[in-house]
Amino acid sequence: MTGSPPLTEVPPWVLVVDDEKNIRRTLSMVLSGEGFRVLEADSAERALELLSDPEQPVDVAIFDLKLPGMTGLQALERLRADDATKHIPVVVVSGHATVHDAVLAIKLGASDFFEKPLSRERVLVSVQNAIRTARLSRTVERMRAELEARYEMIGTSAPIQKLFADIDKVAPTKASVLITGESGTGKELVSRAIHRLSPRKDAPFIKVNCAAIPRELIESELFGHERGSFTGAQGRKRGFFEQAHGGTLFLDEIGDMDLTAQAKVLRALQNGEVVRVGSEHVIHVDVRVLAATNKDLSRAVQNGSFREDLFFRLDVFPIRVPALRERRLDVPLLASSFVLAFCAENGLREKKIDPGVYEALQRRKFPGNVRELKNVVERAAILSSDVITVADLPEDPHLSPFEDEQDAESEDSGATPLPTPLPKVPGAQLTLREYREGAERTYIVDTLKVLDWNISKAAVVLGVERTNLHKKIRAYGIKRGDA
Repeated sequence: MTGSPPLTEVPPWVLVVDDEKNIRRTLSMVLSGEGFRVLEADSAERALELLSDPEQPVDVAIFDLKLPGMTGLQALERLRADDATKHIPVVVVSGHATVHDAVLAIKLGASDFFEKPLSRERVLVSVQNAIRTARLSRTVERMRAELEARYEMIGTSAPIQKLFADIDKVAPTKASVLITGESGTGKELVSRAIHRLSPRKDAPFIKVNCAAIPRELIESELFGHERGSFTGAQGRKRGFFEQAHGGTLFLDEIGDMDLTAQAKVLRALQNGEVVRVGSEHVIHVDVRVLAATNKDLSRAVQNGSFREDLFFRLDVFPIRVPALRERRLDVPLLASSFVLAFCAENGLREKKIDPGVYEALQRRKFPGNVRELKNVVERAAILSSDVITVADLPEDPHLSPFEDEQDAESEDSGATPLPTPLPKVPGAQLTLREYREGAERTYIVDTLKVLDWNISKAAVVLGVERTNLHKKIRAYGIKRGDA
């Protein structure tokens, strides 16, 4: 931790609130030595004055639990109730805390909780994690406001930025667009973004799932029918092409469309003409068609299951939606956005996400892409308390217990796998996994020793569920008295 640079170009401000002058001085020296700027307050009342001052921004506050007058928990509750200060991350510390105090602090919205005597490393890790989490949350809120109104998608990675650029280029035109990508990547969102940014934005947007319509009904659904044209046709019906007149028609899963229907779709695209089933009257429509598929239409053309002329008519401007594994940098933003939306939709208190969760999610493969990530995050939000931890994540069904993490990382990065056996590194005796597990075991043992082997308190300090800590203790064979 020593010598780690500030998290931003401008050093963050940290407010230290403690009635003991020596504690404030110690924390100030530790934080200043790492590049932070420090403010001090000897009471909760004074701290609230500083935190509500718009001319003095504070990035994170460290509150002692026991303070003269208003307590640290009371101050935390006041901060969370005020729109102007509710976003400021707060770390709570105490010299004589109980598990109940820790749980209450987290429920009130504290970023972290730990006991005195203070560990330098613990303080720095807690402060940096609080700032990172708060900064990520602000980024998510800003990007959601800016991007969801435009694309209903968020992300900062190069692949998603290229996608946004392609949408901006093609949206103002009349060109047909073929949107390809794996299942769950967000092809429908792309189509809606193109419509929203086009001159047709105030006209209808009609979505048709070609795979969900029975083959014998696809023509009737697309082009409409006259009364009595077939059994069950009780009256005249306008098809999706007519409904989308002046607007956009989105043909999802077009690779599953029947060849006969494909021929009529081609006619509608070429001439702007449709004919209802059971009628000879030609209806002129002005429709922009966007199509999407997770199939390889080029191969479908070769095997005769998709018309070549329709393929080229649709493929005027191809857009490929990247898989989630190609944009892993966006996983934290997406996860935070899903949690915020889920809590808001279900009337839940906003839940925090432990930084370790982002790392765990970025290591997953997610063959179901963004849709699968959303399901995993929402499930974790349901199972968690006020903070979503790694223990709340469902097990990864795509990970073999014998799979080597090195291979997974090489595949994700696109790098050429290292040759096997690996070359020997002078002095190296442990694999990366062995070293990581050893370090985790040592940290757990050290924490338990400091807390006199109180597992409940250790779980709070380590930021994991008590049941998860028990699992790790059993897995590592930790026993009381281990050094």
